[in-house]
Amino acid sequence: MNRLLTAGTCLATLGATGVVAQSVAPSKDIAAAVASPTRAPANRARDRYRHPAETLAFFGVKPTQTVVEFLPAGGWYTEILAPLVKGRGRYVALVPTAQAERTRTVFAEKTATYGAVQAATIDFKTGALTIPAGSADVLLTFRNVHNLLMQDDPAVAERVFKAFYAALKPGGVLGVVDHRLPEEMDTAREKTSGYIKRSTVVRLAQAAGFKLAGESRINANPKDTHDHPEGVWTLPPSYRLKDVDRPKYAAIGESDRFTIKFVKGR
Repeated sequence: MNRLLTAGTCLATLGATGVVAQSVAPSKDIAAAVASPTRAPANRARDRYRHPAETLAFFGVKPTQTVVEFLPAGGWYTEILAPLVKGRGRYVALVPTAQAERTRTVFAEKTATYGAVQAATIDFKTGALTIPAGSADVLLTFRNVHNLLMQDDPAVAERVFKAFYAALKPGGVLGVVDHRLPEEMDTAREKTSGYIKRSTVVRLAQAAGFKLAGESRINANPKDTHDHPEGVWTLPPSYRLKDVDRPKYAAIGESDRFTIKFVKGR
């Protein structure tokens, strides 16, 4: 299959099979941000698993946009996104209120590299945001939806996806990467394994109002069997089993992941 598909071909294929092999060449701006020497060497070493340039290109990220990253955690993607939009667009980290002060402190320490960035908050109990409605061009979440599904409150994921929809401009993009649980496996494993089904993410996004716009297999890993003793955390970089079968899990690499693009209607 030709890896470069037109939008019409992409949507037609989605309707027929549910999966599209799609690739977009990274812009010079994205390539430069990924290649930047300001990134931590340990983070750069994981590019072979996470394909950041191709992933951001697929989601259509541009340096002039307002880009929101949901739960940036250790800042693996922040190291790329914040410098990418520095001085031309805006980077916003969306975190729970309890994490906001720590996030702001980290950003303040990296102003020279990141520029003026913002830590916005979301209330998981209500879905309330401090991001103005309809202000974001792109909202990205990398390996975080499974955390929402593992919350005690089953409605958290639904509220958060509705908040994503509210934050985006008409025509705005929601980009989701997460650990893929094969559709034939027990859905109950979404609560414990860190893996989630593609259909679950599509259901949540569509229920919030999004339209499915495309998919890419750039972050797929056919070596992953999805059935490890400690779930996705058995694999690198977590290695929850420590030295037990470590060479086996190192050979598999990081998890099998889906990469899905949704769009808010105009």
